[in-house]
Amino acid sequence: MRKKRRSEDGGFNIWRSYSDMMAGVLLLFVLIMCVTLFQAQKSYDDSLKERDEKIALQETYTEELLEKQKTLDEQAGTLKSQDEQIKSKDETIKSQDEKLSSLAERLTEQQKTLEEQQKTLKEQQKKLASQKKKLSAQQDTLEEQQSALDEKTELLATQQQKIDKIIGVKAEVVEALQKEFSKKNLNVDIDSQTGALTLNANVMFDYDQAELTDSGKMTLSMVLPTYCKVLLADSYKKYLGEIIIDGYTDTDGDYSYNLELSQKRSLAVAQYLLDIEGDFLKDKQIQELQDCLTVNGHSMSDPVLDADGNVDKDASRRVEVKFRLKDEEMIQELNKIMQADGTSESKNSKAGTDKKAKKDDSKDSSTDSGSAKSDSKNN
Repeated sequence: MRKKRRSEDGGFNIWRSYSDMMAGVLLLFVLIMCVTLFQAQKSYDDSLKERDEKIALQETYTEELLEKQKTLDEQAGTLKSQDEQIKSKDETIKSQDEKLSSLAERLTEQQKTLEEQQKTLKEQQKKLASQKKKLSAQQDTLEEQQSALDEKTELLATQQQKIDKIIGVKAEVVEALQKEFSKKNLNVDIDSQTGALTLNANVMFDYDQAELTDSGKMTLSMVLPTYCKVLLADSYKKYLGEIIIDGYTDTDGDYSYNLELSQKRSLAVAQYLLDIEGDFLKDKQIQELQDCLTVNGHSMSDPVLDADGNVDKDASRRVEVKFRLKDEEMIQELNKIMQADGTSESKNSKAGTDKKAKKDDSKDSSTDSGSAKSDSKNN
């Protein structure tokens, strides 16, 4: 009986030991689990804390990135604006480059022109220097000529009276004619400038005729003696060059026919003058009249115009008696004066200038003489 209890007690001790061991293991396991859970909780808390820190850091980074993005956007806008400005400036620079290129070409051309002008200027400066030398010499000559001019001015002042006398001869003759006709109460048409005596052809001739009428002869017998006696008077005959009788017609008809008619009429007046010259002139004066008497026919040329500019046919049919003074003698007198002046001037001039002055004086004299001859024919 005792043996059996021992075996039962031994089995009970094994299982008790096993249960103690398992309880110890379970306790260890629980302890491990607690430690593991504690560590896991700690790790989880650390993880949450780290996550929160990361989230906070991420938010900070995000804000910074947003600010940087905004800054970048602003910079991008600024860069875009600057890029547009740069493009505009590039276009402006390109345009300015083209202008500069054009200006450079023009500048090159102007430089060439300037060089040519400088070359020309140098040549002109050389010429100017030469001209200054000539001017200096001319100045000396001018001073000498001024002295001669002063002397010539004094000479001209004394000679002016002679010139006035020569020029005033015609005016004196015209005045003498007017006084003589007025003294005899003869109403005649005498030009106050030229002394021309106009006779109406309608009074002296029948229409289209060249034979003097009785009234025409009567008119001529009154005016021609007075006209010729004044011109052949001792005071004026030495200046008298010609007594001219000119015939004119109106503008009707043929020129050749009118030329013949005007010549016949002027010749009829001249012939009548020669017929009666012995009644009022001395033998010497008769010869002088015949020597200076000239007859011309002018046909329809030089017609008389009325106030409206139309041809006055009645007035155009006329005979004019006029005179020409001896222009040659007047010109010779003037030439003497000019030669006297030239002699005074030549004393202060060079020999070459003297020759040229004499040559010019001779040309002037021949020209004046030719003009006087031409006037004698035309008048």
